[in-house]
Amino acid sequence: MAKTLLEMKNITKAFTGVIALDDVSLEIEEGEIHALVGENGAGKSTLMNVLSGVFPVGSYDGDIEYDGEYCRFNTIRDSEHLGIVIIHQELALVPLLSIGENLFLGNERGTYSNIDWDETFAKADYYLKMVGLEESSRTLIKNISVGKQQLVEIAKALAKDVKLLILDEPTASLNESDSKKLLNLLLEFKKQGMTSIIISHKLSEVEYVADRITVIRDGAVITTLDKKKDAFTENDIIKAMVGRELTDRFPKRESNIGSVSLEIKDWSAYHPLYPEIKVCDEVNLKVHKGEIVGISGLMGAGRTELAMSIFGKSYGQNIRGQIFLNGKEVELNTIKDAIKNKLAYVTEDRKSAGLILSSPIYFNTTLAKMDKISNYKVIDHDLEIQVAKEYQEKLNVKCANVMQNVSNLSGGNQQKVLLGKWMFADPDVLILDEPTRGIDVGAKYEIYTIMNQLVADGKSVLMISSELPEILGMCDRIYVMHNGRFVAEFTRKEASQEAIMSAILSSAKGA
Repeated sequence: MAKTLLEMKNITKAFTGVIALDDVSLEIEEGEIHALVGENGAGKSTLMNVLSGVFPVGSYDGDIEYDGEYCRFNTIRDSEHLGIVIIHQELALVPLLSIGENLFLGNERGTYSNIDWDETFAKADYYLKMVGLEESSRTLIKNISVGKQQLVEIAKALAKDVKLLILDEPTASLNESDSKKLLNLLLEFKKQGMTSIIISHKLSEVEYVADRITVIRDGAVITTLDKKKDAFTENDIIKAMVGRELTDRFPKRESNIGSVSLEIKDWSAYHPLYPEIKVCDEVNLKVHKGEIVGISGLMGAGRTELAMSIFGKSYGQNIRGQIFLNGKEVELNTIKDAIKNKLAYVTEDRKSAGLILSSPIYFNTTLAKMDKISNYKVIDHDLEIQVAKEYQEKLNVKCANVMQNVSNLSGGNQQKVLLGKWMFADPDVLILDEPTRGIDVGAKYEIYTIMNQLVADGKSVLMISSELPEILGMCDRIYVMHNGRFVAEFTRKEASQEAIMSAILSSAKGA
C-alpha cells in the first residue's frame, strides 16, 4: 500500500463572504501524479495556495499534514523549506535576467555578502540538463520561448530540492509538442520518486499523465477517480466537473455567411525591436459577415503579431499593406482608429494587456468605449453600473457583484469580462486571440455560444487558437500560418488535424 505523503483535512476558505473552499479534504500518495480538475472558480488554485503558504495559516480553517507532521505555513518559504514547490500559471520569471539568475533568485549561491556566479551558472546548467533544456544558463529569459520558460520554472523547483511539485495549468500556453515534452518529464520524475499535483483543463493530458484525478466543484470535492480501479472517460470527468452531461463540446450553428466585412491585402510587418525580422509576410485574408474564420499554426508562427498589427498597428514597425472594412479602405494607425472603425481585439494575455486587475468589473466592462456612458466627457456612474450588470448577466459572470475587483475572479470569469468589454464597444469584426486559454470545458462552451450568437447577429469573428479541436469545431474556414505566411486555407469540410499539421510540416521543410 502506498504511503500517504499529504493530507489536507476539512479545509474551508472564504473571500469577502464568498465560500471558495467548503470542508475540502485531499490525500496525496507518495510518488503519484495527482490531477485536480474542475470549472474555473471551483477552488483548485485556492486549495493549492493554502497548501503552499500563499494563504497563511489563520486565513483558513482546517489542517495540513505533510510527511507525518502537522504544518502551519505562514509564507511560501515555509512550504518550500519542506520541499513543497508551486509553479503558478503566470510564470514568475524576470525577462531581463539570465536563466541562471532566475533559477536561484531568492535562493542565491554564495555568502550573504557575495554571490558566487561561477557556482550559480554551473549549477544552473546542471538543472537545465536535468529538465532537458539545451540552453546556456547565461541566456536572458526574454530570448527563450514560453515552453522553455516553463522548463526553467521546473528547473528552479528542482534547485529547491522539491519533493512535492505543484503545477497550475503548466501547458496552458504551450503547443502540443511542448506540452507532451513537459508531461513526459513529469512521468520521468515520477520514476525517480517525485510526487506531483497538476491542475489542468486539458482532460486528454490529465488522462495521459495522472494516476488519480480529484474533481472539485463549487469549492467541494465531488469524487476522486483512480486509474487502477476506475474505468472512466473524458465525458465522465466532464459530468463530474459541471454536474451534467456535455454531449457536444461545440454548440451547433447554422452558417449564414454574407458579404466580406474584413479584407487584408499584402500585409507585412517587422519586429518592433529587430527590424530585420519580418513577422508577417505578404498576408492576404478575408472574413465575411456571419463567419468564424480560424488562424491555426504553431507557437511563433506570427498569428498574434498579425492580429495586433492589424488592430491599430499595436505591434510591429514598418507595417505596410491595405485594410478594407465593409469594402472601404481604412487607415488604422492607432487603437483608437480601430475601435472607431468597429474593429476589436481580445488579447491572449488577459491579465497583463486585457484587463486592469486591480479595478472593478464595471470599470473594465466599459473601458473600451467610455463615450457610450458619458455626457460631455463626464462619466454617468449609474449608467456604467447598469451596463456592467447587463453584461454580467448576459455572459453569466460569476461574481459577488460588479463592484468586485477583476483580480478576485477565476480565469474563466475574467475572460468573460474581457469579452464583455469588447462586446460593449459594438464591433463589426472581433478578433479573438486564444479566447479559451486556461478555462474549463463548461466556460469554453459558454464562450463558444457567445461567438455563435455574435455571428448570427451578422458580426464577423477571426479566431486564433492553438487547440486544433477548437479550430475544427468552431470555424467555417481556416487559414494555416507558418513563419509569418499563410501556407494553406481550408473550408470546414476540407479541414482535419492531419491536413493542418501536414501543411505546417510541408512548409517547414520547404523553408
